[in-house]
Amino acid sequence: MTRMTVKAAALGALLLSTSLFAQPPVAPSGSQFVTLGTMGGPVPDGRRSQPANAIIRGDNVYLVDAGDGTVGQLGRIGVPLTKVRAVFLSHLHIDHVGGLSAILGLRNQTEARDVLTVYGPPGTQEMVAGLVAALQPSAKAGYGIVGKPWAPPQSLVKVVELADGQTLGVDDFRVSVAQNTHYDFPAGSAEDRVYKSFAYRFDLPDRSIVYTGDTGPSDRVEKLARGADLLVSEMIDIDATLDRVSKVSPNMPPAVKATMTQHLTTHHLTPQAVGELAARAEVKALVVTHLAGGTPGEAPSTAYDIAIHRSFKGPVTIANDLDRF
Repeated sequence: MTRMTVKAAALGALLLSTSLFAQPPVAPSGSQFVTLGTMGGPVPDGRRSQPANAIIRGDNVYLVDAGDGTVGQLGRIGVPLTKVRAVFLSHLHIDHVGGLSAILGLRNQTEARDVLTVYGPPGTQEMVAGLVAALQPSAKAGYGIVGKPWAPPQSLVKVVELADGQTLGVDDFRVSVAQNTHYDFPAGSAEDRVYKSFAYRFDLPDRSIVYTGDTGPSDRVEKLARGADLLVSEMIDIDATLDRVSKVSPNMPPAVKATMTQHLTTHHLTPQAVGELAARAEVKALVVTHLAGGTPGEAPSTAYDIAIHRSFKGPVTIANDLDRF
């Protein structure tokens, strides 16, 4: 084979792979829920990306949380940022929002024109304003061409802060909001008014999907999930998580460790609690993500799967990054 033939073959392969990569990620006739990142933050493990998900409806993409690495994960499934119409943030812990800066900045750098709407709890406006401020120097410099700055970053994003019990229409589907128990500030307190963590229900034209966000046992989340076609739930292995934390921070002061232990045991769901939630809500299928503490084996007889199925008899999937449902 001549050098020119080799080059031509390589070019042909590149064009073919580019063409395949650029195909729509899902047919317009249905919806998909993609677990972009299934890690239970904030300690990375090198195997799973931070919490992020995507609802894909034809050419339209809606992010549900946006942890660090979200942009790269979208690239791996062939979704350009121009297809992302909105972002729904469950709460403002950095493991769930760390990728938002890259989303906003890279849309700005590639001179996107559509305004991205970011939905989230109280405090989302303040957070996004800070991200926008951080993007100003690069936007003003642009690509270094005189008189050619990028668009002002604030012109490309809109924030809508949500409230417990709220229902809103987004494009052709309905979104319902429920405050969960990831925080346990007393109801009506100053902290409760300012800091909230949400679960979401997406009633799409073809099915209903509920995302718990980070939560402990919650009557509101159970009510929100009632009869859903798909429940996407967080889950924690408390012992394994504490073991990982102790290895990363071996000198953690006892008081700090006690606070973290309280958080992990009351503000998250054990495998048994996940199964009980799915059973009481009578959902049709369960997907487990936000795997804090490590991942079980892939066999269906794992300890997690057994604990969940003590209560819930429907199909269960322990999600991996980039799984589609």
